[in-house]
Amino acid sequence: MLLAGFGEPGQRRLADSTAAVVGCGALGTTIADTLARAGVGRLLLIDRDFVELTNLQRQVLYDEQDVGDAVPKAEAAKRKLARINSGVEVAAIVDDLNAGNAERLTAGANVLLDGVDNFETRYLLNDCAVKHGTPYVYGGAVGTVGASLAILPHTSRGDSAWERGGDGQSHATPCLRCLFEEAPPPGTGATCDTVGVLGPAAQIVASFEAAEALKILTGNFERVSPTMLSFDLWANSVRQLKVAGAYDQGDCPCCKHRTFEYLNGDLGSGTTTLCGRDAVQIRHKRDAEDVDLHAIAISLAAHGAVKVNAFMLRASLVDRGRSYEITLFPDGRAIVKGTHEPNVARSLYAKFIGS
Repeated sequence: MLLAGFGEPGQRRLADSTAAVVGCGALGTTIADTLARAGVGRLLLIDRDFVELTNLQRQVLYDEQDVGDAVPKAEAAKRKLARINSGVEVAAIVDDLNAGNAERLTAGANVLLDGVDNFETRYLLNDCAVKHGTPYVYGGAVGTVGASLAILPHTSRGDSAWERGGDGQSHATPCLRCLFEEAPPPGTGATCDTVGVLGPAAQIVASFEAAEALKILTGNFERVSPTMLSFDLWANSVRQLKVAGAYDQGDCPCCKHRTFEYLNGDLGSGTTTLCGRDAVQIRHKRDAEDVDLHAIAISLAAHGAVKVNAFMLRASLVDRGRSYEITLFPDGRAIVKGTHEPNVARSLYAKFIGS
């Protein structure tokens, strides 16, 4: 409250705000920790995964107990944040953000924060941001490099708080697809599998994202950075890339033509290869109620070791001489570990879980 331009009114605005953190890994845990300590009133934590031992190198809200208990990341983060600031309302959403649920899961958020590891989900967030006029802060880190950009989207009516501007200027920015119209082809970019990730690189990106979110949530739109942060800690390089002209000079399908191809399901896939995991996620469409995890656990017990709780089922299985691990969630979504091939993952799902 002592900060110039923030003060008690800024703190009150934070307390009345909702931030959606999508992805509770290295970026998301640092973002959520920072915003909870700052006093953001409500946090939506959306993550599809569970805590593993290798996460502890950089994912700051987890510990070995979470690994042993097989707790989903969103739930583990919620428990930790409750002990940090009990005045913050935290909703743990153990789900995969996809075209069918993205708008519902992020509804009511005043800012969307990127803690994910793939461009498909980022484009979904970008579509949500532009369609609903919600600020979105992009971030990514791999190896020793990181990048981040705060996006104040152009709206259909041009009447958002950042477009009207208290200083008489519009502070709207290009959207993510203005800069990257298409995702890089599979296998062409560095991933956690190929180059690893340095913990401090992720923390720098996450801290930048959190700072931009605090500016947005307190209405300091003129203070939001108009440039993209890009750095390489190993090469000792830091750059701020001027991107403002990308909107005027480009012909963005999203924010200029307002076609939301990822939200509409025209682009994207039903499977996702998970960064650094040798695993494939399967999004399985179900019209029925949640699956009976305990009943499935009984049927799988003859095939290998099975662990089940209210949040998930995990089974270690052998198929054709190879070992796999299947983690099944109540909505039918599964993570198949031990392969990076979607066809193999779908085959294992059909064999052991059923359609």
